[in-house]
Amino acid sequence: MGARPVIEYYFSLISLWSYVGSRRLQSLAQKHNAQIIYKPVDLLHLFSVSGGLPVKQRSPQRQAYRFIEMQRWRSIRDIPLVLEPKHYPADPSLAHRVLLAAISELGYDSEAVHEFARRGLETVWANEEHIADPGTILRVADESGLHGSRLLNRAESDGALAEEEKALTKEVVEKHYFGAPMYVYRGEPFWGQDRLEMLDEVIESGREPILRK
Repeated sequence: MGARPVIEYYFSLISLWSYVGSRRLQSLAQKHNAQIIYKPVDLLHLFSVSGGLPVKQRSPQRQAYRFIEMQRWRSIRDIPLVLEPKHYPADPSLAHRVLLAAISELGYDSEAVHEFARRGLETVWANEEHIADPGTILRVADESGLHGSRLLNRAESDGALAEEEKALTKEVVEKHYFGAPMYVYRGEPFWGQDRLEMLDEVIESGREPILRK
């Protein structure tokens, strides 16, 4: 039996396309018994150093096409999706730190960790709630099966968690990745949730990774 597949997952809880692919990613991981290494990053900083732009700063043509794509993928993935959520954009850093605190206590394979990562994205894009609000984060953590109050307290007071999020953001920049979601398998990057089928095929086939020069 070969080694268990490991998928590094760079994302942000305010990332539209991370949300669109979130259920598909988890089902893919279950299919292959793969481990997802959650790596929440500062998406706006990543945009700023890689040539990307926040949505409202993009050209009208790109904004209009994004709106069409959102509706297409909502149907393809069969998910609820609010096209213009009222609390977007918001600062997801506190929720990211709660996730990192949960991982430090329970590990990447914890079902509650998976649930919080998925529900955190749904908070913005399906439920139209405020991912920066501590009360909302507490409730989402509890509903995910986590000890919300303890983890939220750690996220608010433990400077090491903030440093970890910064380190992950630095890591994604240094690897020359440029957006979210970015899935990395055996060193091969797959940018965007529309590459999940490619990732599935690569794990299934066992082919050698395609690496950059």
